[in-house]
Amino acid sequence: MNHIYLDHAATAPMATEVIEAMVPIYSEVFGNPSSVHAFGRKARQLMDQARQVFAGSIHAEEKEIVITSGGTEADNLALIGTALANKQKGNHIITTVQEHHAVLHAAEHLEENGFNVTYLPVYEDGKMAVNDLKQALTDHTIVVSIMSVNNETGIIQPIHDIGELLKNHQAYFHTDAVQAYSQLPIDVKEDHIDLLTVSSHKINGPKGIGFLYVNKNVSLHTLQFGGEQERKRRPGTENVVSAVGFQHAVQLAMNQRENRVETYKEYKKLFIETLEQAAVNVELNGNQSEAIPSIINISFPGTNVEQLLTNFDLTGIAASSGSACTAGSVEPSHVLSAMYGAGNERTTNSIRFSFGLHNKKEDIMEAAERIASIVKRLAAS
Repeated sequence: MNHIYLDHAATAPMATEVIEAMVPIYSEVFGNPSSVHAFGRKARQLMDQARQVFAGSIHAEEKEIVITSGGTEADNLALIGTALANKQKGNHIITTVQEHHAVLHAAEHLEENGFNVTYLPVYEDGKMAVNDLKQALTDHTIVVSIMSVNNETGIIQPIHDIGELLKNHQAYFHTDAVQAYSQLPIDVKEDHIDLLTVSSHKINGPKGIGFLYVNKNVSLHTLQFGGEQERKRRPGTENVVSAVGFQHAVQLAMNQRENRVETYKEYKKLFIETLEQAAVNVELNGNQSEAIPSIINISFPGTNVEQLLTNFDLTGIAASSGSACTAGSVEPSHVLSAMYGAGNERTTNSIRFSFGLHNKKEDIMEAAERIASIVKRLAAS
């Protein structure tokens, strides 16, 4: 049986070039980047090279990059670290109800510690409204955190318009760009973004590493205590091997972005057409004209998530019901609940499919044909 992986939004397999770049580092570069001897200087050189690549990919300065253990840590540092450092200016945070749990749970933690949090709604198109943000802003707002692309629906949020709104406000603007990073051009200066989160394993790099862009004018409290790494913003001995792998994944993503986007557009179109040709009843969640091409969230009326995922897996297809961080949960999607209402059947019969480098056209067609057969059988039972 041909196993087909359609869950790249959860994690993507490492690219061969990334693995090849990392292997020699394990044995040849073992020095601590903080050490002044030759072994340490070699490791420091590699860290500096990686940081330059990360910064260049979003039009930032090298010193504005904080290397973290991944997207979750970066989101926590952005929200909690910025809120704590700026509480003398106010105690109001704004985010949306559809954020990744790394942001939502960080916001809940801030609420438990005396901050006020406004959770903006999202609508059936999958987007938040800039006007809602405008109305929610106060003189006490210090952080606004809104994701660039939703990880369950793939819907692109109005990041540029948000940046324009906030550029003359005291609030710092954070965006989780984990799903947007390899498919949309990002210019933190042009979009007036103060903090931005990126994760390596979403772009065919190693797990356990990411970065947070922090504008040089942002006041940020560290959440950990130790050495003075990352300009005292994130202590701990640097992960040189993963930084090298992450660097190569970024370079591949930037160099291949246009080709990847066109390929995923073709995959999405082929996937939907194959389902429709098989006469499967499907409803697409969110406005597809404002979605990245690698993610599609589909409602299958007359079915439920548990049945679908179990049967997909038995036939060799990997997909998910939304965020991988809640993949083991049978609770309805918080994103779809926000879009359609808590009782809507879409919240319990929708599947996220996400395409990546290792898919082929033949995989997409075969997967859609297997899915069509399963859905028709389940819907009829």
